[in-house]
Amino acid sequence: MFPITDPIILTCAVTGNLTTREQTPHLPVTPAEIANSAIEAGDAGAAVVHLHVRDPETGAPSMEIAHYREVIERIRDARPELVLNITTGPGGRFVPSRDDPKIAAAGTTLLAPEARVEHIALLRPDICTLDLNTMNSGAAVVINTPDNVRRMAAVIREAGVKPEIELFDSGDIALLHDLIKDGTLDTAPLCSIVTGVRYGFQASAATALYASGLLPAGSTWAAFGIGRAAFPMVAQSVLAGGHARVGLEDTVYLDRGVLAPSNAALVMKARRVIEDLGGQLADAAAARRLLALDHTTRRSADGQKIKAQG
Repeated sequence: MFPITDPIILTCAVTGNLTTREQTPHLPVTPAEIANSAIEAGDAGAAVVHLHVRDPETGAPSMEIAHYREVIERIRDARPELVLNITTGPGGRFVPSRDDPKIAAAGTTLLAPEARVEHIALLRPDICTLDLNTMNSGAAVVINTPDNVRRMAAVIREAGVKPEIELFDSGDIALLHDLIKDGTLDTAPLCSIVTGVRYGFQASAATALYASGLLPAGSTWAAFGIGRAAFPMVAQSVLAGGHARVGLEDTVYLDRGVLAPSNAALVMKARRVIEDLGGQLADAAAARRLLALDHTTRRSADGQKIKAQG
């Protein structure tokens, strides 16, 4: 393991795509709830908030731009320094029909690559995710072909947004290197190593060391865990030289059998883990410096003003 020297950037993944109100009544669903939960997480110590949006009536995953805009504006009005990381993951899921697997069944969400990043081009957050995985996911397959990733990356680059590269297995890191070689991505990327997903990287100290060792030189990275792996991977990532992430997207439990009452509670526990290991959290201003984020005021493509960041 490595000595903990630099401040640790803690990200809170506020609501995600898969967590449901049946799993926890504390899941934020409406734009106001998502924004308020993100603000509370920031006040508890998260420098970055990772955001999905939901249909306010049903709680189902949504890609409605108006919901994204409302969440962003609410957070910017209250905490303009918080780093906003918006998902581009939805739109990549294929469920094959049982009798004719080339035909999409219910649950398929496949969209054109440009549609998956339309909200990024319009709203221009600080960061957005870019998934490199093609993998099994229950009855579905997540599909992110190299060509589609390149098309999404082009829109992200044009918008001036920093991509956070989501890596679910070692083959994704091989693709990452190819995307850097052909100029699709910058040479020192921001990366998340996702562990604990059933058919991807398994959550362990060995995974944190192995996967981070495959990354391009100069990468900024965090390894995080899903479900019961969430807090162990906070420790393993920090001890391996990385940053950290928690949130209701990743786990609904604060402790064994104890539901987390909020994202802020998860952040506070992760903060204690990091500080007990001898680390210190980066505040939003420090995170912006570490991530080389632009602080200037921008305008989105539809004319909406994006407030100054910091």
